Amino acid sequence: MPIDRRRLLLGSPFLLSGCVTRPAPELSSQSPAGRLDTFDADYASIYAAVDGEPFPVPAIDLSEIEPEFLRREVGYRTAERPGTVVVDPGERYAYLVGEGGRAIRYGIGVGKEEGFNFRGAATIARKAQWPRWTPTQDMIRREPQRYGRYAGGLAGGAGNPLGPRALYLYRDGRDTLYRLHGTVEPWTIGGMVSSGCIRLLNQDIMDLYRRVPVGSRVVVLGSSGNPAV
Repeated sequence: MPIDRRRLLLGSPFLLSGCVTRPAPELSSQSPAGRLDTFDADYASIYAAVDGEPFPVPAIDLSEIEPEFLRREVGYRTAERPGTVVVDPGERYAYLVGEGGRAIRYGIGVGKEEGFNFRGAATIARKAQWPRWTPTQDMIRREPQRYGRYAGGLAGGAGNPLGPRALYLYRDGRDTLYRLHGTVEPWTIGGMVSSGCIRLLNQDIMDLYRRVPVGSRVVVLGSSGNPAV
């Protein structure tokens, strides 16, 4: 077993509503055929069902996820200080920067429509467990039949598209409407699946949530892999 998997640190930290997606009732219940040839006991433990939550957090079927998008510790060179979250939409990864050129890397799903995607530096101004989801007015105008019924919001729960946790990004004290959150479609991690926000596997967003406090810096890279301002 490579050391970067063994150092995923299940229990220990390093040193430390506007997403365009659809609610669960309209999501396909079908997932692609399995893609992992071998069973990995370490990852099965990391992505097992989570107990003690007010709503179910089911185990991840590892056959649905490309192995490179599973959580692991990696070497990562950046000028950002430890504790910063760097989101690289082009590579489909989010990195929690640690000490000594290391980072925890999470696979992500990103937006299809570049025009809706935030870029640059922001601050995690709010964190929520089992967050409420509310479509934006632009979403409702674009697709009233899909989103109009949720204009009043959808309470947090097993069918909520934001999953069990959400991190809300603000810039200059204003909500960017950009979030890092969970997903009801784990098999979409590594793809372009929504029109704006960053989705992680539910176990991964729960892990990141407990590691980053309110006030943490987030940098979302542009298509070139460099920060946008």
